[in-house]
Amino acid sequence: MTHGAPSAGAGGLTPRFVTVHGYRRCYLRAGRGPVLLLIHGIGDNARTWAPIIGELARRHTVIAPDLLGHGDSDKPRGDYSVAGYACGMRDLLTVLGIERATVVGHSLGGGVAMQFAYQFPERCERLVLVATGGVGPDLHPALRAAALPGAGAVMSLLGVPPVRFAGWAGLRALRLLHTAVGRDAEDILHVCDSLGVPTARTAFLRTLRSVVDAHGQAITMLDRCYLAAGMPSLIVWGDRDAVIPVDHARIAHAAMPGSRLEIFAGAGHFPHHSDPVRFRRVLEDFLATTRPASHSPRQWRMMLREHGREAYTPRPADDPGTSTPSPPVAVAPAFTGSSTTAKSGVTSKYIVTESATTAESPHPGASRPGASRVGRRLPGETRRSGPRDPGAPVG
Repeated sequence: MTHGAPSAGAGGLTPRFVTVHGYRRCYLRAGRGPVLLLIHGIGDNARTWAPIIGELARRHTVIAPDLLGHGDSDKPRGDYSVAGYACGMRDLLTVLGIERATVVGHSLGGGVAMQFAYQFPERCERLVLVATGGVGPDLHPALRAAALPGAGAVMSLLGVPPVRFAGWAGLRALRLLHTAVGRDAEDILHVCDSLGVPTARTAFLRTLRSVVDAHGQAITMLDRCYLAAGMPSLIVWGDRDAVIPVDHARIAHAAMPGSRLEIFAGAGHFPHHSDPVRFRRVLEDFLATTRPASHSPRQWRMMLREHGREAYTPRPADDPGTSTPSPPVAVAPAFTGSSTTAKSGVTSKYIVTESATTAESPHPGASRPGASRVGRRLPGETRRSGPRDPGAPVG
């Protein structure tokens, strides 16, 4: 059931509301064409995408929801896990009559996007991860502290004017000193302001504690990255990210076969805010030079089984007649399609791009999936590598 809304949203868009499972969900919608689902990070809302929605809507249908517990969506005592959010995105798209989408996620939203692609691969056309969570444990100490017992009482003081002023002054000082945290001062203050409402604060803590503990991020997608083979994937990060280190971008890039990596020099945790024009161009180029993934349940099952076979080493007690496991059988990606490079205009099965050079490898099987080489590169360099270009045809 959909409802109207009286207030203006991002870029003059009017927020819309739809009821899913009895809870009101707020979302922004603009444009016509292939669907882009934009998922914000923790403590944020759909308006984080305001700088790019208007231009993207020229060629795409853009859907930017407020996650449950965030923005103008309801904030019940419910499931705030990453898997729960992924199911919520599936159900929202279903209610809106949308079958498939390219999923773009920032920070926590990146983790939700990855979970969405894992749980519902048949509904994910492409995957775009922006300073995503879910790669490794490293995380800013403030978020680790917020996950500890008793943090809620401390966070309740954020709405007190003297505390807020002190926080604002401190972040401004860090910005003047050109620190990494200071680069995202306005965005951090925006998140803090959203926590003044008790229900929003409770939802924030429940969401945070579902993915973070005292040791940092507790969930990783690295154990399932091999399933991304054939899924067109783009990773965007700021090299001055103080929330989640940029090293995670390189780790994810190496683990995701055929992914593209874009590092924004001088940007912090919000590269789509630091340079929205470049971010939009990078995203549009990715959309224009890749085809939507076509999911194959049969190949998906084969990849799962083969990965389990490779990880299993029989012991003499298990099989007295076998001393070593059989060599793994090559398995085609679970997604098929094709990809075209913007510079060459040539459709290729295996393309590695270093800076502005594109070359087709004569030995497609020479590189092991997920073993992309990561070396030194100039600030802002685009890197496309991996054993198979996103969406490349099988065989």
